[in-house]
Amino acid sequence: MPGLYFEEFAVGQVFDHALRRTITEADNVWFSALTHNPAPLHLDAEYMKQTEYGAPIVNSCLTLGLMVGISVGDTTVGTTVANLGWDKVRFPKPLFHGDTLRVQSEVVALRESESRPTNGIVTFLHRAFNQNSELVGECQRTALMHRVPSE
Repeated sequence: MPGLYFEEFAVGQVFDHALRRTITEADNVWFSALTHNPAPLHLDAEYMKQTEYGAPIVNSCLTLGLMVGISVGDTTVGTTVANLGWDKVRFPKPLFHGDTLRVQSEVVALRESESRPTNGIVTFLHRAFNQNSELVGECQRTALMHRVPSE
């Protein structure tokens, strides 16, 4: 599904993304290894038994990547020029192996690009929830978007 052009977004517009993802232990171990993150809280089940969580928690960078990635199909695939930044990233609750992530995105700001007349800037607030509808992550993402092509 193609993404939307700058003019097709509106402040307050909300996307409840249909795509969901259940996080497996393999996802978490692979991602942690791929990003050279050897933290025991992601990889060591015995160590984590002694903590308040009782089990390994999902690497927050994986949560962030999925939170944004799940949104792309409905919002920016094929119509974005570049991500300009991620701000206000937070993880109020951890994700565990076996949790299912769902994502909601809201358009919180729009502005025309001053330096690039064929582009506009969209700011999204992405929110990630587990299967119990608990907020497990959120971030603001600013994207440089194509405008509707002139004919």
